[in-house]
Amino acid sequence: MKLAGHHIFVTGGAKGIGEAIVRDCVAEGAKVSYVDIDSASGEKLANELGAKVKFVKASVASFEELSKAFTEVVAAFGEVTGVVNNAGVNSHADPVTMTDKEWDDFFAVDMKPVWLTAKLALPAMRKAGKGSIVNICSIHGRLTYPGFFPYGAAKSAVLGLTRNLALDEGKHEIRVNAVSPGYILTDLTKGWLNAEAGRTERANSIQPMGRMGQPEEVAKVVTFLLSDKSTYVSGSDWAVDGGLGARSA
Repeated sequence: MKLAGHHIFVTGGAKGIGEAIVRDCVAEGAKVSYVDIDSASGEKLANELGAKVKFVKASVASFEELSKAFTEVVAAFGEVTGVVNNAGVNSHADPVTMTDKEWDDFFAVDMKPVWLTAKLALPAMRKAGKGSIVNICSIHGRLTYPGFFPYGAAKSAVLGLTRNLALDEGKHEIRVNAVSPGYILTDLTKGWLNAEAGRTERANSIQPMGRMGQPEEVAKVVTFLLSDKSTYVSGSDWAVDGGLGARSA
C-alpha cells in the first residue's frame, strides 16, 4: 500500500472529490483526517470508514477553526505527512456588482487556506525532512470561459502559490504539486448538468474521451503525488481532464 505509515490531512473531505481522496488514501494504508463544514456528511463518512479516519467540523475560511482542528488531528494520529487542499466554492460574479466582502469571502475559501494549511503543516515536515502538499486546482486555472469570474483568478493564484511553495520548500525535500480536474461527475456537477435539458450531452460532446471524469480518477493521481512513488515530482500541475486542456478550439 502506497501510503502506509502516512497521516494525510484533507480539507473539504466530506463529499465529492474530497470524499474520493479520503477513501483512496485509506485504501492505500494511510490514517486520514479531514475537515468540512458539512458535519452530517463528514460524520457519515467517518462512521463508515472507522478508526483510520478522523473528521473535524471546521471552516477553512477561519484560521482559528482550522488551527484548532489541525491540533486535534495531530493529537489523534501524529504529525501530518501529507496535505490535500480540496475545499472550495464556485463563483459566477460580475466584476462591477461584486462587493469587496463577496470578493474577500470567496478568496478566503478558494485561495487563502492553501497558505494556511501549509503554515500549519510545514514546521513538522521541515523537521522530518520530507512531506507532500497537493493543491486541488481546476482546468479554470489555465483555461476558462465567460461567467467564471473570479473563479479562474483564484485557481490561477493557487497554481502560482504551488510553484512558490515547491521552490521554497524543495531544500527540505517537501514536494508541492497541483491537480487540475476538468469536468468531474460529483453530485454538484450532476445537479448543474440536470438543471438544463441537453446540458449533459453538450458537456460530453466537447470531451476528447467522450465522457466526463469520476472523482475516483482524480483521487488516484492525488494518492500517487502524496506517496513515496513520486519523490522527484514537485512544482507541477497534473491535468485530470480527459485531454480537454489540449483542445485549441
